[in-house]
Amino acid sequence: MQINQFAAATPWVHGFMAAYALWGGLVGLVLVLGCCWWRVRRERDGYRSMAGVLATGLSGVVALAVSSYLLGPLINRPRPFVAMPHVLQLLPHAADSSFPSDHAMVAGALAAGILLIHRRLGLVAVVFACLLAFARVYVGVHYPSDVISGLLIGFAVTAALMIPLVAALAPLLVRLARTPLRPLLVAGVVRDE
Repeated sequence: MQINQFAAATPWVHGFMAAYALWGGLVGLVLVLGCCWWRVRRERDGYRSMAGVLATGLSGVVALAVSSYLLGPLINRPRPFVAMPHVLQLLPHAADSSFPSDHAMVAGALAAGILLIHRRLGLVAVVFACLLAFARVYVGVHYPSDVISGLLIGFAVTAALMIPLVAALAPLLVRLARTPLRPLLVAGVVRDE
């Protein structure tokens, strides 16, 4: 647990890392996804990209469900602060299953979707997701394998769901663009419909 030992030597960053590990990382990823939504609203015939934004959000929800209700109870790995009492725990947490990290799975799913929609914003999202994974280990609530697996499984969830969800959502968005919801889908450009 070298990362946790590093945490013990860097008390000046504890507040930031605890906040980022708890909510900051996921809020940052949602904001990046919001930037994607804002950008694709301006694309000509960008309903597929808009569908990708929605599919990314849905993939994050599915990743959370897979982690919380399937993998976590199935694996039931004790958290580091339970298995090793000497671990510096900077974030209060239930003593539930450590593997995989729910936060990392959602972060991986969101980062993968954003990367598929917009490369530059996707790279920002990947950095946010990796920092979140690091922070979860730093604060003593996960092992490195929990967060690495979480990121990879989250990426896989998005990869598996993106094509079918986009195919299902894009025609719906075309129809919704003919309703009062149009400003949420289109900004300033007449799209081919």
